[in-house]
Amino acid sequence: MTGCQGELVEKEFDVYIEDEAGNVVVDEKRMTQQNGFIDLWLPRDHKYKIKIESDRKSVESEISTFGNDPTCITNMQLM
Repeated sequence: MTGCQGELVEKEFDVYIEDEAGNVVVDEKRMTQQNGFIDLWLPRDHKYKIKIESDRKSVESEISTFGNDPTCITNMQLM
């Protein structure tokens, strides 16, 4: 990513992702990069439920990886 800077640089998060069949795809701690983003690669043409947690704050969302879907998700905010 060029030109984008996330707020939480080099911070650890619990990341949980499952596919539309309920299979766990990711369940691990991930560190944001120097640009403040978590780099995730998910198989194409699927829908996913994602939950990200840190410091007793969390966000849940649904994302998908179909041809016209965005490849950079920037609207998930910890609450």
